[in-house]
Amino acid sequence: MASKATLPPFATVAQAHEAIECLARLVDLTQTRREQLAASVGLTDQQWGVLEEVATEHFMPSLFARRRESSAAAVSKILRQLVDKGLVVAAVAKDDARQRRYALTAKGKRVMDRLREGREAAVQQVWLSLDPDELRSFTAFGRTLIERLEQYAARVAAAKE
Repeated sequence: MASKATLPPFATVAQAHEAIECLARLVDLTQTRREQLAASVGLTDQQWGVLEEVATEHFMPSLFARRRESSAAAVSKILRQLVDKGLVVAAVAKDDARQRRYALTAKGKRVMDRLREGREAAVQQVWLSLDPDELRSFTAFGRTLIERLEQYAARVAAAKE
C-alpha cells in the first residue's frame, strides 16, 4: 500500500491573528524605544531621522521627504529646528547657489554619538542575550514575512489599477 505524502501544516486564523498582534506590539515597542532614545538627547523621533540623514553627508531634503512620504515643508521645518538647536549648519552649495548643503556641527556629532551609544546599549542588553539560533530563525522569518507582505501589497495595488 502506497503511503500518502503529508502536506505541510498550515497556520490557523487564530494563530495568524496572534502573530499579527505580536508583530504590532513589537512595532509599537520599537517605536516607543526610539522615541525614548531621541528624547534622551532632546530630540523628537522625526528630528533624529533627519539628523541621521544629514550625518550621511549625501542628504537631500527633497529626496528625504519623498522617501518618507513627507512634504518638503515638513522637512524644512525640522531642519530649521535642528539649526536652532545648534546641531546642523546650512550653507549655500558651492556648485549651485540654489541648493543648500547641510552638515552636523560638533554638537550634532556628539548627539549622534550619544544616540548610537544608547542604541548599542539596548542591542547589548536585549538582543545579544538571545539565543543565536532563535535570532537567526527570527530574522529568516522576518525576511519571508516582508517578502510576502510586499508581494501581497503589489498584487492589491495592481488590482486597483
